[in-house]
Amino acid sequence: MIRTEISLFLQNAPGELGKLSALFSEAGINIDAITIQDASSYVQELFKARGKSLKRIASAASYNSMRKDSAEYALIRLLPADGKTNAAIDLLTRNDYLFDMLPVIALELDNRPGALAEVTAKFGEAGVNINYVYGSVSSPEEKCLFVFSPEDIDLAAKIFA
Repeated sequence: MIRTEISLFLQNAPGELGKLSALFSEAGINIDAITIQDASSYVQELFKARGKSLKRIASAASYNSMRKDSAEYALIRLLPADGKTNAAIDLLTRNDYLFDMLPVIALELDNRPGALAEVTAKFGEAGVNINYVYGSVSSPEEKCLFVFSPEDIDLAAKIFA
């Protein structure tokens, strides 16, 4: 249930996501979940906050430089297939991507009305704030994968243990 999400920056230009996807494909690494957003609003606070709790992959100078050019970049959050996180990190490092890692809660939910409400209510009852969430559904018969970024990963993990 606790998984490692990788956040990275890509140039906000046609073909960049295709290049990243091809790298993962060629390395045999499936991406279980992905979300993309414009980096300009996000970059302003991200690494100041994360630097307090997690080891950074790049220097502070790299992040400061990225802030200046953030409108030209997209923020990609992805969840490599279970067991492939280290391979994904090695791949990104070898190809000079700027990235960060964050523990998240990944849950498979029943694909029915109210399933998300039940899970998010558990977070709320435990006093755990959710910074962001993303998920998807492939068909009515299959479970949904949702990725939650809680403020307190340890407390959040206890909720679903």
